[in-house]
Amino acid sequence: MYTLCKLLVLSFVIGAYTDEHNHIYDENEEVVLWMNTVGPYHNRQETYAYFSLPFCIGSKESISHYHETLSEALQGVELEFSGIEIEFKSKYPIFVTVMYKKLNIVQLNWTKKNTKPSVYAVKNHYWYQMYIDDLPIWGVVGEVRDNNYYIWTHKKFEIGFNGKQIIDVNLTSEDKVLLTPTGKLSFTYEVIWKRTDTKFGDRFDKYLDHNFFQHRIHWFSIFNSFMMVIFLVGLVSMILMRTLRKDYARYSKDEDIEDMERDLGDEYGWKQVHGDVFRPASHSLLFSALIGAGHQLTTVVFCVIVFAIMGELYTERGSLLSTGIFVYAVTSPINGYFGGSLYARMGGKIWIRQMLASAFMLPIFVCGTAFFINFIAIFYHASRAIPFGTMVAVTCICLFVILPLTLVGTVLGRNLAGQPDYPCRINAVPRPIPEKKWFMEPGVIILVGGVLPFASIFIEM
Repeated sequence: MYTLCKLLVLSFVIGAYTDEHNHIYDENEEVVLWMNTVGPYHNRQETYAYFSLPFCIGSKESISHYHETLSEALQGVELEFSGIEIEFKSKYPIFVTVMYKKLNIVQLNWTKKNTKPSVYAVKNHYWYQMYIDDLPIWGVVGEVRDNNYYIWTHKKFEIGFNGKQIIDVNLTSEDKVLLTPTGKLSFTYEVIWKRTDTKFGDRFDKYLDHNFFQHRIHWFSIFNSFMMVIFLVGLVSMILMRTLRKDYARYSKDEDIEDMERDLGDEYGWKQVHGDVFRPASHSLLFSALIGAGHQLTTVVFCVIVFAIMGELYTERGSLLSTGIFVYAVTSPINGYFGGSLYARMGGKIWIRQMLASAFMLPIFVCGTAFFINFIAIFYHASRAIPFGTMVAVTCICLFVILPLTLVGTVLGRNLAGQPDYPCRINAVPRPIPEKKWFMEPGVIILVGGVLPFASIFIEM
């Protein structure tokens, strides 16, 4: 309720104040510098809170606004206010140095207790991430030279602006200081405002440039996977054509035979199973729940890809995950419709239990795995730990949004498409399954069937 009240208050005041919510600033208005995470450069998944290291906090203690979405909390993004005071400047023709200040704790007494984690961070190439107006900034904690550990104590922010909007932010770390068991450090920062002609809509273009992160397209892996797909499609097509060619010739030869004589003819091979294809599954409840969840998941993936292509989901933190959660909740009737209709055609009676299994199967697996990993993150004090309130919010979405919509879809599916309409009759007595050789057993098939996908992933990695 507390979070809901904050969102309601925010919705009323957002139109009265200009800040990073709408990315428009007035003269001398507050610009917030958020501290996100710090962690080793060579392991992007290991992240901790920025102030878990003995960094200094700025002199400013409060801000006028704060916002955090559900997807940010699920991704472990818990921004902390840096305390650094920055004011927006827009009347300077070229550039101006706004301030050069020391932080609140001007001199930090360096003891063995706070030297050890800082030396470890410098030794493991720790870097940190910050945000100004939703623009990410990266910086390194320090560097190693001649078996000595140095820490950067000065941050120089160069902020480009166009009118009343922030376009670009660059960070330069300066003033390298040697870490010693006893000593004092002074942390300072500097803000330089520069006017730019870049439009606000193009401010994320530099992050999309492959040279920015030095991303390279793995052409060999793409070519290898593409050729493997062509090989498999050709192999399966050849097997099917060899199997069906004789049947096609037989049917074309026997076109003058009456229908009754053709139906009474001997069947052989794969055609002997036509009377058992539509037989209800032995575990119809679980089977129909999987089919419904598969339809929903396919729809969600397609919709999210379309939204990502049409929109600019990369410009807001957690927007892609928020879109996925919203689309998954909205498409719950698809799950209920296909799963419920299939279960009804199979003659299922306990449809409420099937509806519950269909609605909660995928969320339980996903959330159960995520919450288990979350307990490990909490144990290691990692910043990716999900707050307890966020877990409750996800549970409420499943109970009060996904479950009712799945119920609606199940009712519609049973009433509109719940009657069996199979193209052929089902044999009264199931055909006996012949004994298979050892290499046709399910365990062997599972292992062999995973060889090619594993090879593709292995080559890529």
